[in-house]
Amino acid sequence: MSATIPTSPAGPADPAAPGDPRVADALAAEAAARLAELTGVERHDVALVLGSGWLPAVDALGEATAEIATTDLPGFSAAAVAGHSGRIRSVRAGDKQLLVFLSRTHYYEGKGVDAVVHPVRTAAKAGCRTIVLTNGCGGLKPHWTPGTPVLISDHINLTGRSPLVGATFVDLTDLYSRRLRALCRELDPSLEEGVYVQFTGPHYETPAEVRMAGIIGGDLVGMSTSLEAIAARAAGMEILGISLVTNLAAGISDQPLDHAEVLEAGRAAASRMGELLGRIVPRL
Repeated sequence: MSATIPTSPAGPADPAAPGDPRVADALAAEAAARLAELTGVERHDVALVLGSGWLPAVDALGEATAEIATTDLPGFSAAAVAGHSGRIRSVRAGDKQLLVFLSRTHYYEGKGVDAVVHPVRTAAKAGCRTIVLTNGCGGLKPHWTPGTPVLISDHINLTGRSPLVGATFVDLTDLYSRRLRALCRELDPSLEEGVYVQFTGPHYETPAEVRMAGIIGGDLVGMSTSLEAIAARAAGMEILGISLVTNLAAGISDQPLDHAEVLEAGRAAASRMGELLGRIVPRL
């Protein structure tokens, strides 16, 4: 019988809160075992989570050795957001076996924090010691035009949630690896860095909220990544975060925000994103 992620701890609690960590851990191990069975790959080395706008870049990563639906694995659900394919691909890149999640579960989908970070935990159980978290986001710096990649140097989690429960004290000082960011800048010296601010969504941020994000130290705003990064660190993984600026954040320009334009910005930047990931990932 498959384990299931509880939507809340015992008793009347917030359904968005994480549940019993032992159950979540067992479900991730079960999903990793099924992944190995379906892909024929006993152990993966590097995981990638592709955010909105990043999907066209995946073909540059290497040779796909297997591809499955997320729903083929315990604990995963179908993709619920345009621009996310609901597929998982196993890719060979040099001497590395990559585990590429072509979609993610967002916190705003209401499935709970455990569902959001289940792919990360599964990747760790599958052997991945490094993870690349990507996203499409709004930029606060006017010179970050749509299609600009930005390395995430740190984050501010405004969801009010954590994937960890109990006395689980995890150091987040170097959450987004300095080593991996330096490696990226060696390959592309034009890359800039910024602090990513996660809001809950699914609505876009107001101009006042964007101004607040800037005041507290943010450079990028979006609706993903920080919860996944915390779970990855707790699992002992080294983390590289890359944001694709798909639009200027609300109030930075007078243009309205539209998800279709987010996806179009990703498609327009696909060749650069593919080249960037194709050069970086084999060296992780």
